[in-house]
Amino acid sequence: MSESFSNRLSGESSPYLLQHAHNPVDWYPWGEEALARARREDKPILLSIGYSACHWCHVMEKESFEDPRTAALMNEKFVNIKIDREERPDLDHIYMDAVQAMTGSGGWPLHVFLTPERRPFYGGTYFPNRRAVNRPSWQEVLRSVAEAFQSKREQIDSQSNQLLEYLGRTGSPATEDASAALSQSEHDQIFDQLMSAADRREGGFGQAPKFPQTFSIQFLVRYYRYTGNPDALDQACLSLDKMIGGGIHDQLGGGFARYSTDAEWLVPHFEKMLYDNALLITALSEAFQLTRKESYREAIDRTISFLEREMLDPGGGFYSALDADSEGVEGKYYVWHEAEIREVLGVDAELFCSFYGVRRGGNWEGMNILNVPIPLEAFAQGLAMDPDLLSRSLSLSRARLLERREIRIRPMTDDKILVGWNALVVAALSKAYAATGNQRYRQLAIDNMDFLWSKCRGTGMNYFFHAYKRGKAKIPAFLDDYAFILSALIQLQEITGESRYLSNAHEICAWVMENFGGAEGGFFYYTHRDQPDLVLRKKELYDGALPSGNAMMSINLLYLGIIFDESAWKERAQKNAAAMKELTIKYPGSFGLWATLLQAQSYTIPEIVITGTEPQTICQDFLSNFIPFRIFQSATQTTNEFPLLRNKPISETPQIFLCQDYSCQTPVTELDKLIPQLTGVQKNND
Repeated sequence: MSESFSNRLSGESSPYLLQHAHNPVDWYPWGEEALARARREDKPILLSIGYSACHWCHVMEKESFEDPRTAALMNEKFVNIKIDREERPDLDHIYMDAVQAMTGSGGWPLHVFLTPERRPFYGGTYFPNRRAVNRPSWQEVLRSVAEAFQSKREQIDSQSNQLLEYLGRTGSPATEDASAALSQSEHDQIFDQLMSAADRREGGFGQAPKFPQTFSIQFLVRYYRYTGNPDALDQACLSLDKMIGGGIHDQLGGGFARYSTDAEWLVPHFEKMLYDNALLITALSEAFQLTRKESYREAIDRTISFLEREMLDPGGGFYSALDADSEGVEGKYYVWHEAEIREVLGVDAELFCSFYGVRRGGNWEGMNILNVPIPLEAFAQGLAMDPDLLSRSLSLSRARLLERREIRIRPMTDDKILVGWNALVVAALSKAYAATGNQRYRQLAIDNMDFLWSKCRGTGMNYFFHAYKRGKAKIPAFLDDYAFILSALIQLQEITGESRYLSNAHEICAWVMENFGGAEGGFFYYTHRDQPDLVLRKKELYDGALPSGNAMMSINLLYLGIIFDESAWKERAQKNAAAMKELTIKYPGSFGLWATLLQAQSYTIPEIVITGTEPQTICQDFLSNFIPFRIFQSATQTTNEFPLLRNKPISETPQIFLCQDYSCQTPVTELDKLIPQLTGVQKNND
């Protein structure tokens, strides 16, 4: 199809939608124009959902959507709508749940057939252009669905109504527990459940494909701190170590791919998502606070360097993703022939190839994915080589190969800026600063939040927008966006001591309670109460690739409820955690963030205040310690704005207060006298 042809997607800003702007399919973006046409012509809607870094989305486009005969059939029988799932996660949630309910599985590309009233009645994921084993061709599906819509309309309307009713009932757990605290046996049960799925040899959980599952890793780190069980820390560190050494980690450029297609972390699905890297920075920062392993600091440094180099917009926001494909081939940008490495590195190639597992015939489809089969210390010992000398040699070789790689045709960058994902980066950078003391990370976090605050806010329903690109913010923000922003503001106030972040968080939290909370209290809806274009308003509770917005909101409510002495907020956090307790104990891999909240509410929550005219150094020393869940504020002047800071004296010598329920012990001036009390936390119940 000639590039001169354009459909209705040509006016969109989403890179994913623009990829389809020259298809012969008469694509519409989601909106009233398409929906009105479906109602007017009484035509079924073909809803196609994907994202820019989705490999099989590209495959289906080339096979079917670029084919004029297939496009003609789609245009004749359906009103065709394309959605970027990252721009409209609310619609993706609804229709993914529908397809999973109908077929038992889901994924992207997602294809859902709707009645003109937007009710789903059939769907699936990738369909080949030719009939394959157990899979009809796309054209066969199109004809069959169109015929069924005409001949079985009454049945389709009835079943689609029943499906929506079912989906509307699946938003909340059926039971509630009276207590949000875990008994020791329940705490141990969550640990045992996670460890039953743990890969004790290669790290991570389950078999291929393997996702990072950072929430489970963070639970294990906290479990170790609370209980002292070494198996928890060993599994958390093994998982991080294997990922750092695997092909899922870009050994040249830094950053992590979305998941590994094998159990050994060697062969990634090469797309790089902003949120994955933010969540891994957070997990690595906490592990570094606890272990001080230099490899974790290096992974943090290289991941943030990657984000700065390849994902940072000049205006201060971070882009969403890098594609897996370049030149139409997955991973082509990242893999190597041994001969090319030898050409670039010369005499240094032998050492480099040996360390990074490079083979003449390749380790994947005739090419080499760089990985670290043997850790640096052990490798150096085997060569009787100084580890520092080895590290410097490898660093120089990596820089030379990275320079060569950058002349290749790069994967496409999805350059839309998503508010929630950026907020995860702000929180991650704050954690990285706390762990390492690197001032650059602190400034990046401040700058990123300044960008979100200045470019992505609006008024009314658009208190924040969800997406930003080329000077324009659009789409009302979702629960995840607000939950992640609140978390980022909390982290920023900890590393800066600036109370404005907490004041902003209080205002946003109250607004979310009013507009997303529902009259019945409890869990939060994913969308604003006035969102106009949804067939169903849902509550999302489980962790997917992103943290659960409801879990994050409940953590925020607990923290801010203590900071501002908002008893209703604390009670709501406890009620939500209690309602999720049974599910979390049974399925902690799907509810990892709820598990950490239940952990926090099962132990005493220390409240720490540091005051002084210049407390920065001692604040940084405090922040470098891993304490599972605590409230932290610092102040350089007397204030009554916050209950914890009320009547706290300010002197030239910093003073450290340990409090609980706003009752504080006699202040100390040295952290060494405080930290042992914080790491030896007490259980609330047995």
